Amino acid sequence: MKSPRAFFKPLAVGAPEPLRELPVRLERMIHFVPPHVEKMRAKVPEIARLVDVVLGNLEDAIHLDAKDAARAGFIAMAAATDFGATGLWTRVN
Repeated sequence: MKSPRAFFKPLAVGAPEPLRELPVRLERMIHFVPPHVEKMRAKVPEIARLVDVVLGNLEDAIHLDAKDAARAGFIAMAAATDFGATGLWTRVN
């Protein structure tokens, strides 16, 4: 077991210093959006400021008849919204 004093020392000769801060941004809050629903797409700019990731769901939650509209809605949502540091993800099948 390493002593607390040695925690940030390299683990081997020539090894880089261990990271002291996370190299990536944590994604703790993901908001799923059905992109074929205009009412939900209209809320995305507001939602994007509050969450870490906006996820346009194109998978099984979207009925087969609405898949084309969902794809087009996702593209429109992505083009019309400034997400800033918020991630934009999608689920496809």
